[in-house]
Amino acid sequence: MLNKKVMELALNKARKIKKDIPVCAIITKNNEIISIKTNKREEKNLITAHAEILALNDANKKLNSLRLNDCDIYVTLEPCPMCAWAIINSKIKNVYFSSYDINYGAFGGRINLAQIANSKINIKGGILEEEGCALLKNYFKELRNETTSG
Repeated sequence: MLNKKVMELALNKARKIKKDIPVCAIITKNNEIISIKTNKREEKNLITAHAEILALNDANKKLNSLRLNDCDIYVTLEPCPMCAWAIINSKIKNVYFSSYDINYGAFGGRINLAQIANSKINIKGGILEEEGCALLKNYFKELRNETTSG
């Protein structure tokens, strides 16, 4: 069940990220937060350290289960193909995201892996989309300013 307060929390956590693309993923079960993770690619120097992958691994460990059937995931940016495939394979019930990603989004922004996989996963994008888009635009604007001034 969609909970906008969880997406607001994800956006607030993403706003605090300084060295990476501001993406936060939160996994809930029965409206209880199981995992909150943010992108750590730059910090860990690890290409797979996307917020969604880190949150899935954390939830698997905490629930001692490969399957996250009764869980929902909230993400500030539409998951990429790597993350979308992991989410589909985790058997998460619902995916909620803020900003669509027309370049790399894999739940409808660019492609829809759920359709390709014939998955029954429920997907809802565009939740607090204005806030999510503003967050990303500000991050990339600051990054461009650092690159041109440095």
